[in-house]
Amino acid sequence: MTPAVPQPSPPPEGARPPATAAGLPPALSDAPVMLSARKNGFMSQPDAQAKVQHAQPSVGSIAAHRPHVAAGAVSDLEPDIDADLDAYEETSADGAELPQGRFLDRERSWLAFNERVLELAEDPQTPLLERANFLAIFASNLDEFFMVRVAGLKRRIATGVATRSASGLQPREVLEMIWARSRELMARHAACFHEDVAPALAEEGIHLVRWGELTEKEQARLFTLFRHQIFPVLTPLAVDPAHPFPYISGLSLNLAVVVRNPVSGQRHFARVKVPPLLSRFLEASAGRYVPIEDVIAAHLEELFPGMEVLEHHAFRLTRNEDLEVEEDDAENLLQALEKELMRRRFGPPVRLEVEESIDREVLDLLVRELKIGEAEVYPLPGPLDLTGLFRVHSIDRPELKYPKFVAGTHRDLAEVESASAPDIFAALRNRDVLLHHPYDSFSTSVQAFLEQAAEDPDVLAIKQTLYRTSGDSPIVNALIDAAEAGKQVLVLVEIKARFDEHANIKWARKLEEAGCHVVYGLVGLKTHCKLSLVVRQEGETLRRYSHVGTGNYHPKTARLYEDLGLLTTDPQVGADLSDLFNRLSGYSRRETYRRLLVAPKSLRDGLVSRIHKEVQHHRAGRPAFIRIKVNSMVDEAVIDALYRASQAGVPVDVWVRGICALRPGVAGLSENIRVRSVLGRFLEHSRVFAFGNGGEPEVWIGSADMMHRNLDRRIEALVRVVDPAHRAALNRLLETGMADTTASWHLGPDGDWTRHATDPDGQSLRNIQEMLIDARRRRRGNATP
Repeated sequence: MTPAVPQPSPPPEGARPPATAAGLPPALSDAPVMLSARKNGFMSQPDAQAKVQHAQPSVGSIAAHRPHVAAGAVSDLEPDIDADLDAYEETSADGAELPQGRFLDRERSWLAFNERVLELAEDPQTPLLERANFLAIFASNLDEFFMVRVAGLKRRIATGVATRSASGLQPREVLEMIWARSRELMARHAACFHEDVAPALAEEGIHLVRWGELTEKEQARLFTLFRHQIFPVLTPLAVDPAHPFPYISGLSLNLAVVVRNPVSGQRHFARVKVPPLLSRFLEASAGRYVPIEDVIAAHLEELFPGMEVLEHHAFRLTRNEDLEVEEDDAENLLQALEKELMRRRFGPPVRLEVEESIDREVLDLLVRELKIGEAEVYPLPGPLDLTGLFRVHSIDRPELKYPKFVAGTHRDLAEVESASAPDIFAALRNRDVLLHHPYDSFSTSVQAFLEQAAEDPDVLAIKQTLYRTSGDSPIVNALIDAAEAGKQVLVLVEIKARFDEHANIKWARKLEEAGCHVVYGLVGLKTHCKLSLVVRQEGETLRRYSHVGTGNYHPKTARLYEDLGLLTTDPQVGADLSDLFNRLSGYSRRETYRRLLVAPKSLRDGLVSRIHKEVQHHRAGRPAFIRIKVNSMVDEAVIDALYRASQAGVPVDVWVRGICALRPGVAGLSENIRVRSVLGRFLEHSRVFAFGNGGEPEVWIGSADMMHRNLDRRIEALVRVVDPAHRAALNRLLETGMADTTASWHLGPDGDWTRHATDPDGQSLRNIQEMLIDARRRRRGNATP
């Protein structure tokens, strides 16, 4: 319910009423917000060299996306959590200001996102092993949040440069809110595992047990495993005057061990690191799994022969793992990043997880030696580090998972699927193809497009951006094959993609060795756009084939990420991509394009101007609406433009996966704005921007989220979709996702999300992802009943 606040006195006759905070929670509407102006939309872009007064802490990336060995793609069910640095204050041309307190806190919003992930784990309607997977995703998300957002906030507080956020909270208030809220969520997370998911798994014959619950035969088997595969890689580290307290690496699982010398009676502390490359859960017997730290703890006498093992306690440390790379010299960027990756391992601690049974004396020692505050200590029931549940999810029990879905070839690429690959070039000469992954196969569309380009003797050049890719990537292999075949191959590798830096450096060097022209983008900007350009000789002319997407060229995640892509031979798109690649690889200063909006110069301005244009259409009585689907909605300039549109009466729908700083449903400000979130088996990752445009709908897709880092510090690209059928399909997708009959979470003006999964009669609402899966199955004649 919207809190009631006193209404202001009416303005003098003929005067425009001032903007008020009516409907905003009083604590936030009254909060002063010290924000420097940012000029966008109808305002000019700030000088790139100017010093910016930051409203958010600098941290320098769930969304985004740190892969994990067991289930890397799924673990990326997280919002991008890069810092948004720029402060903003919106004033319209006529001087009327929007109310203070109109922005939700982004850190609280991120925690609310992870709570939605937890709700999927808590939901008994979610298949059981998928519930375990969501528990692992929650834990993985929170790890990255502490490593990046919390670490950056602490650093900025320590250096004295952190200022009040756009939501009106002081930095210390934000930090204390994070500590309190994350503690609540971690307690819920542990309770869900111990009281619900683990017992349910046991009923299905999947037992996650502790050492004391094993039979003698199981213990004997694991002792043999310990002696041959675990003991040789363990290194106990003592702490005494001759042995200083050891370095504890970030996210490592450790045992704090107390031993006593039986001769002298002296007590000693030692640390044993759990080897990170071994399986998190070991199989004691069929269907019975025990945490590896339990196996190590049961055999500590083997590590400390002749000593008495008095006690042991598991603990886990999270460190600042953000990168700070100076890019004054682009030629040295690769070497600078490699050095910074080494320094990352030694970042300051930001969180200490301990088993709740830990001895107070041992805990005091850890707190003192690690130099961490009491507020950053999180006692939890063991086992710690439930990212290990990715291993449990990999168990081959299909009846406990989402039903298997295998994407087919897009119908416009192959009217009748066969064993032979579709001729991508021939299909594109007939029509543009709008792809929707994972419902449309990535391997028989985008991957096939690049593989055919590499093999085709008529293809002269391939230009490609790579932000994240996979091990043994067929995309990288195709580019290498093309270069070795003598084609001109330009690859823009973004080596600063968070947590993929090592992999991207590896691929960059491999591509260079094959003869590809490898560039690393522009100094000070990450290249996040998803672009492919193929130049082909056809008779006396050259034809350009283009792909513009919303997701990475990552064949594995393409099976789990929801993304869109446009394959086209449109000359304008081809010319735009040629110009943009020239800018990325050379010294072009082009800032305007034909069918693209490109950040950091034109993308925000282009969207804001279109939002304002919808206001004009609405006032003139023409059809007007705004529909946006993004991962994150944080940028204040865009949000304020949406507030203005709502105040003018334009209906605004925002479909956001993760963070949202916009307050919907506030009287006098945003009562015409609805915000929804959809989470499920696939990671909703596409970005779509649709406008009524006076009856001639305009739709854009691309790589950009509505965050400062995307709009100001990245190369992002949106492409305008011109095919009427494609525009209609995208608008239907947005309408379905926002419909009250579709299962989703609804955002309220107070920042709370409410799950809507059933109708008033208790019947389940439509699952949009399952609807799309079923639609593809019907095309192939094997729809579910």
